[in-house]
Amino acid sequence: MSESNDRTNDVVGAGLSGFSLYLPRPRVEMRAFAEWTGADPSKLSAVVGDAFRMPGPDEDVYTMAAAAALRLIEAQNVDPSTIGMIALGTESSLDNAVGAVIVRGMIDDALVRAGRAPLPRAIEVPEVKHACLGGMYAVKAAMRYVQTDGADKVAIVIAADIAQYERGSSGEPTQGSGAVAMLVEPRARLLEIDLRRAGSSSDERGWDFRKPVARHFMDEYPAQCRGEHDFPVFNGKYSTVCYVEAVLRAFESASARHGGDPRALLRDAAAVLMHRPYDRMPLAALGVMWIAACVAAGDAESLAAACGATDVSFAALQAELADAKRLRDGVRNLGPDFEPLPRTSTVAKALAKDPQFAAVLAATAAGRAEVRQFGNLYTASLPAWIAAALWDAKGRGLAWTDRTLTLCGYGSGDAAEVWSARVVPGWETAAAAIDLTTAMADPVDLDRDDYAALHAHAAPARPLPRARPFAVAGRGRSYDKHWQDVGVVHYDVVG
Repeated sequence: MSESNDRTNDVVGAGLSGFSLYLPRPRVEMRAFAEWTGADPSKLSAVVGDAFRMPGPDEDVYTMAAAAALRLIEAQNVDPSTIGMIALGTESSLDNAVGAVIVRGMIDDALVRAGRAPLPRAIEVPEVKHACLGGMYAVKAAMRYVQTDGADKVAIVIAADIAQYERGSSGEPTQGSGAVAMLVEPRARLLEIDLRRAGSSSDERGWDFRKPVARHFMDEYPAQCRGEHDFPVFNGKYSTVCYVEAVLRAFESASARHGGDPRALLRDAAAVLMHRPYDRMPLAALGVMWIAACVAAGDAESLAAACGATDVSFAALQAELADAKRLRDGVRNLGPDFEPLPRTSTVAKALAKDPQFAAVLAATAAGRAEVRQFGNLYTASLPAWIAAALWDAKGRGLAWTDRTLTLCGYGSGDAAEVWSARVVPGWETAAAAIDLTTAMADPVDLDRDDYAALHAHAAPARPLPRARPFAVAGRGRSYDKHWQDVGVVHYDVVG
């Protein structure tokens, strides 16, 4: 066999061998949130979900990330000496210089406290940032690592975030926090991913969703948003259009790399799992993706009912999808209400009652009840849904061996990825170790005053349980010519 063929075979087989989740215990139930804010509880549940989590006063993105990673090492019985990379995907960094190495430090402390050796010094610790897509980008980096110079090692990727929005904003009910750790190996024991078939898209969308540092120093930024708050600058309707259009273009990229019938990525998948800032968002994009797949396949029959209900012809859909106008240019020329795919979006809304689309929609069912409890986890949203879907499928005894999962990630700003992952034989063992029950256990339901305090980064009047296994111990305050640690956070291992 030639050397080139050997390398091709090495690429196939790498992927994910385990997941572990950490959710902070403070929880806001959507019914309570609706009561506090005067919102319609039925509408909030239908559109957003059932609950979201908030970090306690002694937690931050790094404590959550380290907790998820330590759980993964323990649940998957990972030998620390085999770990060659710990990558962190987040948009909630507290330090502009480092990130993943802080997580590594907490893991080291926990291992030593347990009487074990710390992690090897020869470990890479990158942090990957691109809004909610940072976790998927980090997985890609880790897969490339285990397929090349790290082929004798494993990698741990952690997606961790804290989604915060200003009180009274449209984004407030779509908050959340948590972390998902993933084990990446050169021979996957759960999901095999061939990156040669991955689809990508990106385009700069200046007004979508941003966190410019300068906002904290500008008079126009509200006083209640300043300080340590990480509220984004966003435009809700425009951000929805960005999400749908970006995922569509990544889907088209993946379809081209797969070849064959583009409908197969959606119609034949055991599950279609997507980035979910709130429950209904992925469904809007899924309808547009299905229309694009049918148009590419020349399948007018599957769209006949929806086209008839909206008085949009199949030919009009073909023309609109072929005309790849840049969203940013449209907004510059026509204003913020510019819609690049008006006919396609109209037909997509009519698909909800279409029996032809029912099987595609059903592919989003696995794990969906669980992730409705999580809230918006930003970078961790898609990994959390993948983990929940696999855990759910194992619990229900679904025959997923050798089936595919279509995974759609998105990061505002704007970029998207669409992957097809194969469920490998024996996946049930690794899926059983995900243990979502433990991750979701013992929530502390917040009342209105508790919520207001935590949202303001203050301690509630009633004491909350200390975070475990890691907690913020304090911050350095030294700033002189001999020693500086002002603002540097210190952490404890909590037994």
